[in-house]
Amino acid sequence: MAYACEICGKLRQVGNNVSHANNRTKRVFRPNLQTVKALVKGAARRIRVCTRCLRSGLVQKSV
Repeated sequence: MAYACEICGKLRQVGNNVSHANNRTKRVFRPNLQTVKALVKGAARRIRVCTRCLRSGLVQKSV
């Protein structure tokens, strides 16, 4: 399973580390994924979602 949000599909982004001497090396920005127990099609399931989806109410948590 890829390191991605199961709701919006947000993946990693690639950028650069930039040193004080302006040297550039590749780096990865990963989404802030949380494992939550949520209702999916009426059933409780553990899914990995980003905090943006949690905060905006796209995920209905189960108890």
